[in-house]
Amino acid sequence: MVSVGYHGSYRISICGIIPVGQTMPTIVFANPKGGAGKSTAAVILATQLARRGAKVTILDADPNKPVSEWAKRGTPESLVVVADISEATIIDEIDAAGEKAPFVIVDLEGTASMMVAYAISRADLVIVPTQASQLDAKQAAKAVMLIKQQEKAFRKTIPFSILYTRTSSAIRTKTLSHVQNEFQKNNIPSFRTHLHEREAFRALFSFGGSLETLDPRQVGGLENAIANAREYAAEFVHMIQPAGKGITVHG
Repeated sequence: MVSVGYHGSYRISICGIIPVGQTMPTIVFANPKGGAGKSTAAVILATQLARRGAKVTILDADPNKPVSEWAKRGTPESLVVVADISEATIIDEIDAAGEKAPFVIVDLEGTASMMVAYAISRADLVIVPTQASQLDAKQAAKAVMLIKQQEKAFRKTIPFSILYTRTSSAIRTKTLSHVQNEFQKNNIPSFRTHLHEREAFRALFSFGGSLETLDPRQVGGLENAIANAREYAAEFVHMIQPAGKGITVHG
């Protein structure tokens, strides 16, 4: 038996995420640096939630539309992608999506803009993907500064967490250790789970669908990639649950 908690009016179980009333949080992926892994992290989280039976809407607010291109090749049945998001429409799109799906995931452009600020102001959790380099960490810190600015502007707390991407599953480099230590010294939270460098994560954007629908004859290391993705999704589920509200499920 595993205690996985309770958030709002949703029961989280190994068999599915079953809505019983209210909406789940809006999850925003933000980093002013392009290539940090925002779209990959957003698609992996969305597909893992969808495979558990949750309805998910991804708002593709990146002008390059990587999520929309992925969706053209097929998505899980309970997942919808909305594109053509602009600075003028982002808030309305987030609110409209929240009325239709329990999970709203926003993939933002890799720049600092008013659209990014607007989306962060609506977020219940901001995930800041970053690679393990000093350059990437500096840009991630800028994203954190923007979150803090939005907190002051709207007089609200906006939870956030760093997500390390494209790290090695075999070794912990000195650069990664240095970056982690710097964030820890400044009390910046981060996921314990990293999204490692994996061929299967790249293959998602070539073949569409989810990791579970990829062909292991075409994609190497698929089993490990699926395990990595599920660990990431499980940590996310725990992260959005208030302390002391655990329920027990079998699995």
